[in-house]
Amino acid sequence: MKLPLYRPDAASSSRFLFFTGKGGVGKTSLSCATALKLVDAGKRVLLISTDPASNLDEVLGTQLTNHPTPIAGSPGLEALNINPVEAAAAYRERLIGPMRGLLPEAALRSMEEQLSGSCTVEIAAFDEFSGFIGNPEASKDYDHILFDTAPTGHTLRLMSLAKAWDQFLDNNTSGTSCLGPLAGLAKQRAVYEATVNTLADSKATTLILVSRPQGAALREAERTSRELRAIGVGNQCLVINGTFETLCPEDVTAQALQQRGAAALQASSDFIGSTPTYIIPLRPINILGIEGLRVLLSEDSSEARAQADETGWTPPRLESLEDLVADIEQQGHGVIMTMGKGGVGKTTVAAAIAVMLARRGHAVHLSTTDPAAHVAQTLHGQVPGLTLSRIDPASETAAYTAEVMGRQGAQMDEAGRALLEEDLRSPCTEEIAVFRAFAREVGQGKERFVVLDTAPTGHTLLLLDASEAYQRELERQARSTQPEEVLKLLERLRDPAFTHILLVALPEATPVHEAAALQEDLRRAHIEPFAWVINQSLLNSGSCDPLLKRREASEHRYLLEVVEKHARRTAWLPWQPEEPIGPDALASLANAHILTPIPT
Repeated sequence: MKLPLYRPDAASSSRFLFFTGKGGVGKTSLSCATALKLVDAGKRVLLISTDPASNLDEVLGTQLTNHPTPIAGSPGLEALNINPVEAAAAYRERLIGPMRGLLPEAALRSMEEQLSGSCTVEIAAFDEFSGFIGNPEASKDYDHILFDTAPTGHTLRLMSLAKAWDQFLDNNTSGTSCLGPLAGLAKQRAVYEATVNTLADSKATTLILVSRPQGAALREAERTSRELRAIGVGNQCLVINGTFETLCPEDVTAQALQQRGAAALQASSDFIGSTPTYIIPLRPINILGIEGLRVLLSEDSSEARAQADETGWTPPRLESLEDLVADIEQQGHGVIMTMGKGGVGKTTVAAAIAVMLARRGHAVHLSTTDPAAHVAQTLHGQVPGLTLSRIDPASETAAYTAEVMGRQGAQMDEAGRALLEEDLRSPCTEEIAVFRAFAREVGQGKERFVVLDTAPTGHTLLLLDASEAYQRELERQARSTQPEEVLKLLERLRDPAFTHILLVALPEATPVHEAAALQEDLRRAHIEPFAWVINQSLLNSGSCDPLLKRREASEHRYLLEVVEKHARRTAWLPWQPEEPIGPDALASLANAHILTPIPT
């Protein structure tokens, strides 16, 4: 399948460009490289990350804030991060600040608690995001504004919020909600409406769906394309990042990588044929810094085919997945959570551990909180002793709403029920429902092993941070006594005998550094990770392809960094010639090509 190279053109590019796709496909690198191309053509560009787990700072080599910051080495380019937590704090202060000194402290504290949930984080982030689209004054200094969006589930929520809040404002007559006074939202209504109109304007906005030549990533891009078209974002194109053709036909690893990519493209040929599609070849280096970003869209292939450094290197001590599972199973029950940047293989690792535990005779439940779940496709078969589920936001919200209306609504008059229904239409209700389901799954670890394939980092942290925030929110609503699993969630997550957290990363800069940042966040919450898993490593692959040899050599520094600086224990998984789909393939990862540890 011959596809053209991705070459952004300043003359034909829309003013607003959105980059979205499954976690780990290269959205940040591609948005940054596109921004550089536009700047090199003489355009003034603002690059914005709306990802709760943004790594824009690292890729651009510049410390960013929530205000435009000039990027050294690229005159005309400015960038910023919309930090959801900081945006929520500013939003709360904007609503509460004018009332300080006018209302009692107790009333102010009540309002702050009312505005403490994840719902406030969502609307505050959207409030910041929409200001650069719906407010002409905020964007007047730029020819192009590019958005490096979060993984797909967050992106869909972000883009659909404008319509959701518009409907909520139309239907809510009480003047209050879980967000506090609606006046704070109503003042922005014109900006939100302008944002929605701009997103649907094909002349103003282009959505760039980013994928890898992998089945799961392409399926996710196709689903995202359909859902965004349904909310009016129709001007789309597809960029497939990391396509590969080997120079060594006799190389088993290189041939497998090339054939796997070709098969994935063929399987998605209908989708590819229906959308303008471009490719970016696989590069041999980590795409960091201005010069690295220029390599991503370079037409010069000499860099990719240069020989790797052949100097000797001794690998550090690395364990197998079998070693970790052998220790985890001694407790007989508990929770295992895989966490890390999107696209690093959390689902594969979670499914492999679940299969291994089930085949050892344990009762195991495998569940996902990922909005873009594909755990069922990975498992692809039944295993005795293993059950499977997904926390589905729509069904959890419907069940929670019915529960509240049945319990509380029956005791209210017609006006009271109407008010309760209005409050339950708030987007915050979905967050509460999903959080309760998450706590429920963790609670099952009392009797069996529960393996949680969690969402990409930002969403996962929102779930974990929610534990205390939602206690306040549920108390505010005064709808129920909290279930035991909610009350004991933090205690269980902090118990190293009950919960084993595995940080999954690729042997590359961004996944390793994002996992390290996540580890620090967890430790601040008094949660200690059990181990790291380095996945899809080319180490000891024996490849003769110069590009793959350079990629293998580039892994060395990150393997050492994890073992020596970040992890208490580190397991290692090699890149697999065939995707590990199905119980047998997943179980085979237990001791897959394990490196011989260096004696102590």
